[in-house]
Amino acid sequence: MDRYYPVVRVFGALLIGFSLCLAIPMGFSWHIGDEASSAFDEAFGLTLITGLVLFLSARKERRDLKVRDGFLLVVLVWAVLPVFACLPFVFHLNASFTDAYFEAMSGLTTTGATVFSDLDKLPPSINLWRGLMVWFGGMGLIVLAVAVLPMLGIGGRQMFKAETPGPMKDTNLTPRMTETAKGLWLVYLLCTVACINAFHWAGMTWFDAFMHAFTTMGLGGFSSHDASFGYWNSPLIEGITVLFMLIAGMNFATLFLVLRGRSLRPYAQDPEAKYFLAVVLGSSLMIATYLWLNEVYPAFLTALRHALFNVVSIATTTGFASVDYSLWPMFAPLWMLFLCSFATSAGSTGGGIKMMRALILYKQVYRELLRSMHPHAVWPIRVGGSVIPANIQSAVLAFGFAYMCIIVSLTLLLALTGLDIVTAVTAVVATVNNTGPGLNQVGPATTYAVLTDLQTWVCSFAMLLGRLEIFTLLVVLTPAFWRK
Repeated sequence: MDRYYPVVRVFGALLIGFSLCLAIPMGFSWHIGDEASSAFDEAFGLTLITGLVLFLSARKERRDLKVRDGFLLVVLVWAVLPVFACLPFVFHLNASFTDAYFEAMSGLTTTGATVFSDLDKLPPSINLWRGLMVWFGGMGLIVLAVAVLPMLGIGGRQMFKAETPGPMKDTNLTPRMTETAKGLWLVYLLCTVACINAFHWAGMTWFDAFMHAFTTMGLGGFSSHDASFGYWNSPLIEGITVLFMLIAGMNFATLFLVLRGRSLRPYAQDPEAKYFLAVVLGSSLMIATYLWLNEVYPAFLTALRHALFNVVSIATTTGFASVDYSLWPMFAPLWMLFLCSFATSAGSTGGGIKMMRALILYKQVYRELLRSMHPHAVWPIRVGGSVIPANIQSAVLAFGFAYMCIIVSLTLLLALTGLDIVTAVTAVVATVNNTGPGLNQVGPATTYAVLTDLQTWVCSFAMLLGRLEIFTLLVVLTPAFWRK
């Protein structure tokens, strides 16, 4: 048991820090005098006390984290933090633990699926907490911890490599890991501040501007209105949202280099950025044309407006909606859910398998086609001018296989519980990819409250799998992980 003390110590420190996150809506509730203040008081107290007990119980353990510890800690953070994040929903809204945990998991994993309705009537502090969960989850509490925990004598590199996807795993943007985390968070914070001011300038109240900037930059999709962005019916607000969703859907490491070098050249050198923009914007134009030709909207510009907002929203795994796109011809929403499976860049706040893996998988398929015609030729796989090593190719293939198996397995499990196949498939795709709304019973005009407790837990597990990019969680679940 002693070998787990470093994990217990770090997790206790993270819980203490997380209690300070809860203090933000608690203080806001006190300031405006809404009725949720006592719920936040209790949640803050329980989280702080639990964190102190865990931290102090292992305070004498000074051993640095090993790779195995990093995997375990990451899984603990994303699986257990929602237990404390959901407490205000349990205490004030009298939500069941199943529904409250689902909501908290959805927020922290930036999924944006909700079980709550009458959002306009919720206490502002509750909606603020929902937005903050998405924002904190967006770049990952782990990355923030990397900047703080070294001051406590706790190494963070293993946590960072276990949690972050794609090229950020092996690339230091600045010489020290702490400075890397600080740099990424500074970029994230600056973008959020710019988004807040843009939303307010476009006509949102300051509260709505804060709430929706948090969920836009986190690509989480929570809103303080049941109608989501249809509440404003504003092309200007929708245009601003599209811009910031596109920014958040690309690699924040690239944006960091752009701002540091004051040049757009890093975007030109980013192998994912051009494909991301081409796929998302090209799909928006295609769907707009499709809707116009099918006379869903009489004017092409109207079709383009709604297609652009909703396609970008789903493709970037944000989950906002300006209209009920489930009423569109079936091809359109299905294509949008297909995009959410791969469109966002590695190092973004989006979900899915990421564009980098999709490019490698595509190039592997194309290489096999060429090999069938020229069996003795050598065809190296290149992305962005660099040859992809064989071990990376194998890892991506394994990830793709695991991803498909999980989609099929969880869909069959939901179907076994009696859910219709369209709802089952789209709910799994939407939660594994951390997108939010699916179709049919869990479409953009409804909530996940229609699901049974078992179905809700399946979707919560799917969100956790998606946030940890499958392997991080599966590694911890293997028997070999627990052997000494």
